[in-house]
Amino acid sequence: MGDRDKLMSSGFQAFLKESPKHAEAWMGAVRGLNNASALDRKTETLAYLAVLAALRLESGVPFHVVQAKEAGASRSEVISAILVGLPAAGNAVTQALPAAIQAWDQA
Repeated sequence: MGDRDKLMSSGFQAFLKESPKHAEAWMGAVRGLNNASALDRKTETLAYLAVLAALRLESGVPFHVVQAKEAGASRSEVISAILVGLPAAGNAVTQALPAAIQAWDQA
C-alpha cells in the first residue's frame, strides 16, 4: 500500500479490497464524472472538500486535501473550501478542519 493509499478511509480501503468488481465500476463512474466536469482540477478538488465537510464525511478529507494540494490549492484555499458551507450547513463543517490541516501539513 502506497503512502497515498494510507490516506483513504478504512471503509473505502475495505470496499476496494473486499469488492473489487464494485470498486472498479464505482471508479469508472468517478472517472467519467471527472471527465465530464467543466471545472478545472483545483476548483473541483476544493468543491469536493466543501461537500465532504458539509456531509460530515471527515474520513475522506485527508485523501482529498492531498489531491487539492497537488492540484495547486493553497492551505488557506483548503481551509476556505471547508468553511464555505458554514451558512448552509452550519458549524458542523468545522469538524473537518483538524483532518484537513493535519493532512496539508504532512503532505
